[in-house]
This record gives sequence, C-alpha cells and structure tokens, in this order.
Amino acid sequence: MRSNSLTPSGRFSEKNILREKVLFAGLFVLAVAVILLVFNLLTHGNFLEWMNIKIILANMVYPTFMAWGMCFLLACGYSDMSWGAIVVLASFGTGVFGNLYGFGAALAAGVAIGTALVFLNFCIFAFTKIPSWIASLSLAMIYEAVAVFLYVGKSTGALVSAAMEKELRIFGLLPWSLIVLAAAFIIIYYVYNRTIIGFNVRAIGGNAAVARALGVNATSTLLWIGLICGLLIGAASFLQESYSGITTVKTGLSSIFLIFQPLAIALLADILQKKINIIIAVPVCAFLLYAAFNLLTLLHVPSGTLQEALLCLFIIIFAILGQRGAKGVVK
Repeated sequence: MRSNSLTPSGRFSEKNILREKVLFAGLFVLAVAVILLVFNLLTHGNFLEWMNIKIILANMVYPTFMAWGMCFLLACGYSDMSWGAIVVLASFGTGVFGNLYGFGAALAAGVAIGTALVFLNFCIFAFTKIPSWIASLSLAMIYEAVAVFLYVGKSTGALVSAAMEKELRIFGLLPWSLIVLAAAFIIIYYVYNRTIIGFNVRAIGGNAAVARALGVNATSTLLWIGLICGLLIGAASFLQESYSGITTVKTGLSSIFLIFQPLAIALLADILQKKINIIIAVPVCAFLLYAAFNLLTLLHVPSGTLQEALLCLFIIIFAILGQRGAKGVVK
C-alpha cells in the first residue's frame, strides 16, 4: 500500500532546505543593513534621513512593476526593447485623459494603452518567426515616431505636454504608491508561482521543445505573458506619470534607456532567485539599486554621464553572474 507521507530522509532534506533559506535570508538582511550603514557613513548621516529614504521609496515603485514584467520575459527566454517607448505613450494617455476626464480615465488610459501595445508585441512574437529583439527594436522606433507625432501635432501637442493635475497624482505619493506596490506583489507572486501560466512560462524558458512535448501550448502561453506584462507596463506608466507629472518624448531609440534600471533590477533578482523567490527579490533589488544611485547623487557623482555608465556596467556584471554555469548559446 502506497503512503503519501514523506520518508524520514525526505523530511530531513526539506528541513535542511528550509534551514538554508532561513539562514540565507538572515544573512541577506544583515548584509543589506551593513550596506545601508556604510552608505550613511559615507554621506555623513544624510543617507538614512527619512526624507532621503522617502525619495528612494518613491522612485523605486514604477520600475519595480517593469522589473516584474521582465521576470516573465527572462523566464520564457524572450526580450522586448520597446517597453520604454510604450511607457512614454501610455504616460501621455494617462496625463491627457486624466486632465480631460478625471482620475478613472487616467488609470484606464494608462493601463489600456500599455496592455494593448505590449500584447500587440507578443502577438507579433508568437505568430511570426522574427527574433523578439529585432521585432521589438523596430516597434520601439514606431512607438517613438507616434509619440513625436503627438508631441508636435497642432491638435495634440498642448495636451501631451501639459502636466498632469496634482489632485490626480495621489498614487505617485507615499504611502499610496507603496500600498499599490504591496497589492500588486501579492497578485504577481500568486500568478508567477501558483498558476499554470507561471509554470508554463518557466517551462518554455527551460526548454521549449520539451515543454511542447509535455502539452504546453507555447503560442497561448506567449499571449498570456503579453497580457500580464502589458498590465504591468500599463500600471507602471500610470504610476510614472502620477509621480513625475509629465513625460518627455524620446527619439532615436533613446526610450530604450528607460528599461535599463528595471533590467538591472530583474537581472540582480535573477541572480538571487536560487535562494530568494524572484518576485520577492525584485522590490528588494529595486530598493538597493536606487539606494546606490542615491548615494552617488549625494556624493556629487554627475548623472547623465558617469551614473549611466555605471548602470550599464552593473547590467553587464549582473548578466555575467546570472549566466554562470549556463551551457551552449545564451539568449
């Protein structure tokens, strides 16, 4: 008669794994605390001032949403370079419809535009044989051109260049932005770890041929990823416009820079996911990354030049560390 209970060796193994995770979590928290204390010493006590911490928390919210979307991309082995341009267009929609019709219209426009465009991207990925990075670069150029057309248009220029009304920007302020972040975390954690969609995403990324042999519908899964990522990018656009109040147009593929910080966050979280669930790791990594750049600002390291160069260096380092042990060609 077969028993469903674990054997003593199985229980021992699970206890060891749990003990290792708890130990790593404790050491990680300690390491973060030490890093923050060092940052505070380097800035003569300015770093841990509450106003400075609030700046870091406020800045990390909308990139965290984009980084969560990138977790799905990394898991399935695809890339999308057009998200920065999509954020610009969705932020335009948030500001324009918010100023014209109120808060509900601002939220609906940002989420709808972000979701529609990202879903369109994944339809192209799913139904064509064009590599995702090539298709997304082309789409980024198209979305940038649309943004420029709206920005300089006689009938639309004044609308998209107007700042979003202050009373509509409540979710760009603390603590509301963190409440939204916490609610989104619960949903994304469940979708990524507890649903068949999350399982299928990781299966396709691990080995698409094996996943298909096991009955995973790759096309359907890609479309689901497009929908989920689209909702995250739409929410990120709404939060970005709520925080900044206005979004500037990007040209010449400069919109790609908007995905660099979320990409660095996602890559760092990917490195940690052997010990910490990647969805949990993302907001932690977002806080650490923005804390590092806040430190550079407090130390008067110029932004626009050296800080961006360091960001690109971080991405390279995180990507190298994340691919340790990988065999064959890495996507």
